[in-house]
Amino acid sequence: MAVITKFVVVRNGVELDREFLVKKEAEAYDKMLDAAENLAAYIKDAGLEIDLDGKAIDALCVFLAKNGPDVSRILKGLKPTVPPVRKPGEEKKDDAPAGPEKKKSPTAKAKTKGK
Repeated sequence: MAVITKFVVVRNGVELDREFLVKKEAEAYDKMLDAAENLAAYIKDAGLEIDLDGKAIDALCVFLAKNGPDVSRILKGLKPTVPPVRKPGEEKKDDAPAGPEKKKSPTAKAKTKGK
């Protein structure tokens, strides 16, 4: 019989539906959720005159927290490290295949001199 250890994040006494096999991943997920919760509280308490419901703010905060390193780079005036997502079927000119690679034939090797 195999024994498998699974880690579950519990927030406010409620188990979340995600399970992790590695404790480090579970802790990183919990830290991301903490950051999203702090962002949501900050935005809701800021008194912004925008019409967003709590669900939209929460989704936005989770997105920002998941992409924290890139958000930090953007706020510092740098470009994000992750390239922007392109639509399916859309190719950059640089991404076009250059054609099949040519392989060297076995006869192209240096010929040995006969005796």
